[in-house]
Formats: sequence, structure tokens, C-alpha cells
Amino acid sequence: ELFRKIDETIAVGGVQLLLQGGHNPDLPLTWYEDLFRAIKARYPAFKLHALSPPEVIHLSRLSQLAVPAVIDRLIAAGLDSIPGGGAEILVDRVRKLLHCYGKATADEWLDVMRHAHRAGLRTTATMMYGTVETDAERLEHLLRLRDLQDESGGFTAFITWSYQPANTELGGSEATGVDYLRTLALARIVLDNFDNLQASWVTQGGKVGQLSLAYGANDMGSVMIEENVVRAAGAAYCMDEVEIVRNIEDAGFAPKRRNMHYEILGDPIFRERDVPRMLELATARADGDTSVPDELMNYPARSRAAKQLRIIPN
Repeated sequence: ELFRKIDETIAVGGVQLLLQGGHNPDLPLTWYEDLFRAIKARYPAFKLHALSPPEVIHLSRLSQLAVPAVIDRLIAAGLDSIPGGGAEILVDRVRKLLHCYGKATADEWLDVMRHAHRAGLRTTATMMYGTVETDAERLEHLLRLRDLQDESGGFTAFITWSYQPANTELGGSEATGVDYLRTLALARIVLDNFDNLQASWVTQGGKVGQLSLAYGANDMGSVMIEENVVRAAGAAYCMDEVEIVRNIEDAGFAPKRRNMHYEILGDPIFRERDVPRMLELATARADGDTSVPDELMNYPARSRAAKQLRIIPN
């Protein structure tokens, strides 16, 4: 299934896979190493933007290895960069209320990024606001990111988005688009050492995403073939490359493709060659290779459904 998704991504001009998941106690560090090697063996030029700091910490605890050792092994297996997921608000009072303190304290999240930067990886930074934090705690979050960027210079971009309350235990209401734009503008002022701020049209929609370009953002992010996290919390915005480019140009800017390191790759891919639109991806799905890498056959499925399947008599 993962190979199918990569084939699907390449079919529309994608160059990178964002890979994040849960904290599965049955999948050891070696499983991720084998997965990364299998991907790189088949797609050597494809970039792996994978495993947020809480996931790295989870693998560190599971393998009983220090975080720097885990990062070194993942790099050797093919990891190219680390996403900034799991930051929420980098204040432990907030993290305890959100029940994410046990996954990663504020200091632990920052330490993963510090070690990643020292190992030569570039990473992104994020902030999810609109839950239980105060305005002062939002500012503290930004200042802590700025301090680490002054120290290491390893962050390529900052992305902020509002809490999506649907289908969550916390509930509550979603912050407004005005609050989002104000927060983005504040981030642009505070994070003077970040070259790039990304608009979160995935949570805010295309029009607020377009307005973001006038409030500090210089990047509309990626074309996402599949996104499951904020979608599960009620966000359902979707744009393909054609729509993203139209929003950028209508705002008076020139769109360019880039990679995770913000190296310019060229003009929009649909202007260079024919690519399937979102509704035409069934072709890519049908043609994708769904075989399981041999290395991963060593790890039996441990999901609840798989356990149930194994006890069904013949």
C-alpha cells in the first residue's frame, strides 16, 4: 500500500513523502529502518520527511537508545528530514492539559530537533493553537523556537494552524480565520530568523490560505495526495496544484515548485507535462505496486483486526 501511495505521488509530480503515525509498541526501530531502506532501494531520489519528535522519543524509549543514536540510525536507513508535528504548544502546563506531556515534554521536543540539526538534518517547526493556551504561552512557544533557530539554524520553515475540535475529546470551538491571520502575522514578526512561513490552507481553506500570503506566509505548502490527521478532526479542505497555483497568482505572486530544503525545482508541474487531477488519481492507484517489501515480512501484523484474523479457524 505504501508503494502504491508513492507511485501515486510521483504520478502527480511529487518528490517527497510525509510519513507520520502512532506510537505502536509492536513496531521496533528496526521495522522503520527496514521500511526506509525498502523505500530508498525502490525510489532512491524520493525524499523521506518522516517521524515527528514524539515518534523519535517513542523509538528511543522502545529501543532503550539515546535520541541521537536513534536519529543516526534513521539517517543511515534513509531519513532525509523531520517534520515538526507534536509541538502543539511548547509549554508544559498546556501539554499536561492536552495529555501530550507523556509523549514529549517541551524540552524533549526541542532536544530532538537540536540533535537532528547537529546530525545534519533539516526540520520544520509547528504550532497548534486555540486549545487551552494563553496568548502569552503562544508567544513563549514562538520565542523558544526562535532561540533554537539562533542556536542551530536547522529549521527550514514554520507552520501554524488552529485546533480542529470535531471528533475530539476536548471539544470546544475552532478559532476564527481572523485569529489565524493575526497569529501568522505575529509569527512572522517574532521568527525573524525563519526564512519561510507556510500557509495552512489544509485547516483554513483556500481563500484564507491565499490571504496568508499578505500576512507573513511565503509558501502555500504541498499538494497533499492524502491527509488523515486534521481530516479526522473535521477539516476537509483539498486543493490540487492547479488550484494552489491559481490562488497564488490571483494574490499577485509567482508560483514555483520547491523541495523540503526550499530549493527551487521549477515552474508548476502541470505546465511542464500532463498530470492527473485529483479526480483522475484512480489510474495511479490502479497501476501502483502493492507488494510488501521482503524486509517487512519479518514483522507480523499486530493490529486488532489482524489478531482477530489469526484466531479464526480454517
